[in-house]
Amino acid sequence: MRRSLFPVIFLMLGTTGALAQTDRWQQRVKYTMDIQMDVQTNRFTGKQQLEYTNNSPDTLYRVFYHLYWNAFQPGSMMDVRSQELGKIVSSKDAKGNNKHDWDARVTDRISKLKPDETGYQKIKSLKRDGRQQTYRTEETILVVDLDQPILPKSKAVFDMEFEAQVPVQIRRSGRHNKEGIDFSMAQWYPKMCEYDYEGWHPTPYIAREFYGIWGDFDVNITIDKKYVIAATGYLQNPQQIGYGYETKGSKVTRPAGNTLTWRFSAPNVHDFVWAADPEYKHITKQVDDFTAHFFYRENDTTRATWPQLAEMIPTAYAYIKKHYGPYPYKQYSFIQGGDGGMEYPMATLIMGNGKMDGLYGVAIHEWMHSWYQGMLATNESLYPWMDEGFTTFAEDNTIGNTVDSLKGKWHQAGNYRSYFALIRSGFEEPMSTHSDHFNTNYGYSINAYSKGAVFLEQLGYVIGAANRDAGLLRYYKDWRFKHPNAKDFIRVMEKESGLQLDWYLQYMMNSTKHIDYALDSVYEVNGKTAVRLRREGQFPMPVDLAVELADGRKEMHNIPLTLMFGSKPNENPAQQYIVHDGWRWTHPTYTLMLDVPIGQLKSLEIDPSLRLADIDRSNNKAVAR
Repeated sequence: MRRSLFPVIFLMLGTTGALAQTDRWQQRVKYTMDIQMDVQTNRFTGKQQLEYTNNSPDTLYRVFYHLYWNAFQPGSMMDVRSQELGKIVSSKDAKGNNKHDWDARVTDRISKLKPDETGYQKIKSLKRDGRQQTYRTEETILVVDLDQPILPKSKAVFDMEFEAQVPVQIRRSGRHNKEGIDFSMAQWYPKMCEYDYEGWHPTPYIAREFYGIWGDFDVNITIDKKYVIAATGYLQNPQQIGYGYETKGSKVTRPAGNTLTWRFSAPNVHDFVWAADPEYKHITKQVDDFTAHFFYRENDTTRATWPQLAEMIPTAYAYIKKHYGPYPYKQYSFIQGGDGGMEYPMATLIMGNGKMDGLYGVAIHEWMHSWYQGMLATNESLYPWMDEGFTTFAEDNTIGNTVDSLKGKWHQAGNYRSYFALIRSGFEEPMSTHSDHFNTNYGYSINAYSKGAVFLEQLGYVIGAANRDAGLLRYYKDWRFKHPNAKDFIRVMEKESGLQLDWYLQYMMNSTKHIDYALDSVYEVNGKTAVRLRREGQFPMPVDLAVELADGRKEMHNIPLTLMFGSKPNENPAQQYIVHDGWRWTHPTYTLMLDVPIGQLKSLEIDPSLRLADIDRSNNKAVAR
């Protein structure tokens, strides 16, 4: 016997898993640099000794260096790329006017730079083990043809002399930013490109994202004595420097002359950043077993916000440490500088002359990069979502659980909205697209940040949030300082959950297929209720179906995907949890039976948690009338 359900009202609601090789080899570097900074000409000269250890099984016949600042010259690849993207209309503003796809920080500014405003890095001499090498510059990449190869498991020592001009602040690096900071020194030195199991990565500096070799940095910077420096690493001569680095209450003895030489040492990092300004105020805050440093220009706004930020960091770190792992260094510096927010090992450059909530948000985001860019350090060019997306996910959760007014709210809702907007825009591309090769800045940004965060939040829907969270800690422990890729990450989650997840990675990373499930029909069969579900989209997923009965009882019915070879555990022990046979992805519909007559149903809803990135929720809920 079959009869129709009571009238239904639909409500609108706001790579395969390869075995992880955790012993994967890593190249190693040791930089020793001496820098002479001329603050009048905005130029400096440098001597660099680089000890390079080839831990790979390969013989290297040439090496590559990044010369990032050569991008800040009219006609550069960064300049032309920015202008070309600026021709694209990506959306409309509130008034209906066309919005062009500029990176607002770059636009056409590079094309207008005068000779004394450009940036450059020029190599004056390069020797390998005392012998002069042949090299050529291809804009932001230095190509070095070695006179003798570097054999597997051997070392080479490169000695370089170079000079550089600090560009006007445009992107990340530069002088005299909007908040008046004199020097934001990011991507400032010739940096050896990464060589890994995939080969060399001499990625030209077009717009975004980096990849570096772990090693040790000893950096000496000589600069006008009135300047205060904030940097990656530990200051080795604080009693000669002062400016808040010295032991409290002790005497500072500075050498004679108009300059000071600041000596920094940074162990086991893959980059080095510094900033300098004569008006930096320097305060510190002890946090757990490390010291947080804060450098900012004091004015009517920052006088309150930066000290308040310092007081908020211990609470934030308690949450971060518990959920994402401990911070491994003894120091971290929040530095006013740069062009918004940019992460580096042991330090960040952030614009910080605004409101407290904005400052706290960008500070937590950039600090979380210490985990996903600083320690795990996936190749950001190939997997920007594994850095920016995971960082955004952790940032939103950290802020949401440490700011009283946000507690109890769902913290990933904004990322879902952004992802859905990208789908509607027509500018979506696969997350596997190289970060520099997205067709639009808009497409890159939402893919890397918002869709990357959705990837993690929705993964909690698939395997259970507790499994996901435990997996993030396991990922941190197994893969920090080893440059994991997407397969490595999903394999960790498979081990933690006991479920197969290769399908999830493939659909999320390599496709632009979308999720859309619907309640198709509900009818009674021999005193029981049949619920037929329909997959409207091309992205198969497990389905949670919440059932509320007329007597107030609630049940959660889970329909796993057969590709998972299992199901997630019950996430709410207070609620009855019923796991059904799996849904075969080839089948567009699925029917489950409820052991109650149709008249006892009050409502049905697909995914009441809203974690399923369903692009049309108008057909996800039915209620009795």
